[in-house]
Order: sequence, then C-alpha cells, then structure tokens
Amino acid sequence: MVHKMKITQLPDNLTVQYSELLQNCVHPISDGSNISFKYKAINGKKYWYLYISLGTSRREHYLGEESTEILDQIDRERAAWESIKDDKEQRTRLVDMLISGGMAPTSVNEGKILTLLERSGVFLAGAALVGTVAFRAYGNMLGVTWESEIGTQDIDIAADNRLTVALPRQRKPINLAQLILDSGMGFLPVPALDKRNPSTSFKIRRQQFLIDVLTPMRGRESSNPIKLADFNTYAEPLRHLDYVLEEIQPAVLLYGHGIMINAPSPARFAIHKCAISQKRPVAQAAKSRKDLSQAAQVFEAMLDIRPAEVSRAWEAAKARGKDFMADFDAGFDLIDEEVKDAVRRQIGA
Repeated sequence: MVHKMKITQLPDNLTVQYSELLQNCVHPISDGSNISFKYKAINGKKYWYLYISLGTSRREHYLGEESTEILDQIDRERAAWESIKDDKEQRTRLVDMLISGGMAPTSVNEGKILTLLERSGVFLAGAALVGTVAFRAYGNMLGVTWESEIGTQDIDIAADNRLTVALPRQRKPINLAQLILDSGMGFLPVPALDKRNPSTSFKIRRQQFLIDVLTPMRGRESSNPIKLADFNTYAEPLRHLDYVLEEIQPAVLLYGHGIMINAPSPARFAIHKCAISQKRPVAQAAKSRKDLSQAAQVFEAMLDIRPAEVSRAWEAAKARGKDFMADFDAGFDLIDEEVKDAVRRQIGA
C-alpha cells in the first residue's frame, strides 16, 4: 500500500506569481543569444546569412544579396532583441521569487536540455513531458510541495503520431534525436536490446541522466520502436499513453527565465500512473512504486483544489474500456485507503 503523503499548501501569492510567469512565457523569448547575422563577400558583393546555434550545432540560413530591405530586416530583428530584455529580466525575477518562496526548481541538466528543446519548437510541435519532471511541474502549478518526489534522473518526452499540430509552413523539420545529441551535454544513444532496432533513449556519458522518447502503444503488445514523423525520431511504445496525451496543457518550469512545456492534465496523469504501474515488468518494481506514490499525491492535491477535473478524467478513463480499467483498478487498490475513499466519493463509485 502506498501511504498517504503530507502535501503542503504554498501561499496564495506564489500561485498568483506562477500564473503571471505562465502568461508571460506563452510568447517565446528570442533574445539573440543564439542568433547572429553575418555576410560573405563574393566577387565584390555581400550575401547575408542567419546563423542559429543550438547546443553544439550551428544552422545556416541564406537571406540573400545585400539590399536595403535585408538590412532593414536585420535592424528590426536586432531592435526586437533589445526590446525584450525587460521581459526576460521580469521573467527571471519571477522564477527566482517562486523558487525562494518554496516552489520546486528544475535541475541544471534538465534546464539546459529542455531550454534547447523549447527553443527548437519541440513543445510547440505537440510533444509533452510525462514523467517525474511533469510531476514536479504539477506541484508548482497547483501551489503545493510534495512530501516526496520518489523520482529518477529521467526526462520522459512523449508524442503521438495521431495528434498533429498545425504550425507555420516555414517551420523547419525537427529532428529530436539530433537535437539531443548535438546539445553539447555529452548525450549518447542507448543501444536497444535488439541491436537491429534504433535507440529511443539517450544518456549523458558517465551520469545517471536519461532521456526516454515515448509514444502510445496501440494494438497487440510490441516493443518495436515507432517512428515519430513530426520529430524524425524513434520512440518506445507505451500502453495507455494516448489517454494522457489526449489532454495536455501548458506548464512552466522554474529555470532561467522559465521554460514553457506541455504536460498532461494532472488528473489524467494520476489515473494513468495507476494503470501503467501494473504494466511494468517485475524488474521495474521500484518504478511501479514511484508511479503509485505520484498518483496518490496528485489525487490528494486535485481533490482539494480541482475535484471536478478528477471526475472528468475518470469518465474519460471509463470510456476506454475494460482493459484500461482493469489495469487502473489493480494499481488504484494499492494506494492509501483515505485517498482512495476520497476519490471514490468524488467520482460516485
């Protein structure tokens, strides 16, 4: 049985400041720190290029032969960098205030790689965080501190080929795996158990820091990686993951001047954690316990703050059929009795 956690409510002013930060982070900041304009002189003429640095990689974009229009475009972009300095400083102050007030910060490794992925449009393209990083984000979102994260040094990035996002046609294709490998942080692909399969995980050399790329498993059980078309990357299939990816929402991580990510609805996250805890192999018993601990804590917080969302998530879960509900019930039976009874009262079960 997973024991009931002691969740601490943070002061209301912190949740107001978090909402302000979230609103400010809706518009990504491009401060020019990874962008430069340079020209090449060829046969007495100047040809201008835009360079974007992402980790250890550098992308070159041809703008054209020097003209008044191109020089004006460059001047406008540089002026925009100056104009957003105040926004960046305000966001950084809010992040620092929230951390000082007791909200959970994002670790350096997490912050570095997730900042890179945010700038590269990974979350704008529909990817979401579904593991311990999302759980930590829920605490800040709900204005509580968890008694225990019982987490790992993992980042779980999930995307669904069936959920497409309309983005500007000018957007360059995202290669998620290459972004991770080119981050300059020392990531290496983790070989798959079947050497014929492409990797779906990436690990920092000589550190216990892992990124897993996940996608919903549909149909019969299979461990074969699935190609994510929008991210040019392979992902590990995970049963019931489509349930949480059907309802994602923005959240902000406390690092630098804030990192805007996507995370599942907290209530769906908790229900999914109960279900997935029963799908893990025996060798992953520690992860199953982590799943149930996180589920119990999120249920407890949601019942105090947003109980109606628990009811909506429950109705959506029932609509998925008996297999999903059997896995959920098996995991749900293992969490704290008080939390379990409170959930049952809310959903009328």
